[in-house]
Amino acid sequence: MTAQAQAQTQAPVPADLAARFGREGYLCPLQGIGSERAAEATACVARLEAAGSGRLPYFLRAKPHLLVPLFWDIVHDPAILAPVRAILGEDLLCYGSSFIDKRPGDGQHVAFHQDTTYWGLAEDVAVTAWIALTPSTPDTGCVRVLPGTQEHILAHTDSDDPTNMLGRGEKLASDVDESLAVDLCLAPGEFSLHDGRIIHGSHPNRGTQRRLGFAVRYIPAGLGLREGAKGSATLVSGLAPAAPAQGQGFSLELRPESEMDPAALRRHRAIFRAGMETIMRPRSEGEPT
Repeated sequence: MTAQAQAQTQAPVPADLAARFGREGYLCPLQGIGSERAAEATACVARLEAAGSGRLPYFLRAKPHLLVPLFWDIVHDPAILAPVRAILGEDLLCYGSSFIDKRPGDGQHVAFHQDTTYWGLAEDVAVTAWIALTPSTPDTGCVRVLPGTQEHILAHTDSDDPTNMLGRGEKLASDVDESLAVDLCLAPGEFSLHDGRIIHGSHPNRGTQRRLGFAVRYIPAGLGLREGAKGSATLVSGLAPAAPAQGQGFSLELRPESEMDPAALRRHRAIFRAGMETIMRPRSEGEPT
């Protein structure tokens, strides 16, 4: 561990952090993996792209930490986990991770939405850590949140917009007042946290450099899945209960032995399929749509 990482690990979490997160639904910026490690992660993504068609294959955008040890380690990074523990408690699971990549001028955006709407969790309790690997600014299409909107889950609808980066093309069914949105600007290696229920989205990349982020979804280990949903998770802190307090339990995921290890690829294929089935499944009665 570098001296910078050790200093970040040992730094106390402010006592009011959880209270501030509870009021506003987000925290930004936070010191995370540092610029050198962000550059290492960006180079790793470039190497994975070069091994294929020059773009990340679709499956590698979902839970890449199960295929690349570097990202498994970032998911477990003490600097990332410390504030998440302050919010969710000591026993934590990583429910998912993903690369969120916008190239200059590609028109890709994220419609305003709430994260947990389609995740199939027994309760909508989750925190997303958004880790910047390259600069995330208004010009490059950074995350924008509407503070304090995490109190209620709102209706969503699916769109046929090919530039909407979300899995179902989902978006809020109602319009939002963008004048209230706050830009979550991040330098490489910094991260933000946002509540899984806060309204957020992002504009296209109108800058001159790539905006690459690594989003990690954390939930309390005592939380399970709704009936009919499928999923697995990575234990990142504390203990996972034999049976969750709410919902069906998760099977626990394994660290890849090496980058794109064949055994890890086989496991990931089944995990990816189950995750897509959960995201695309029809809403059950009483769930928001």
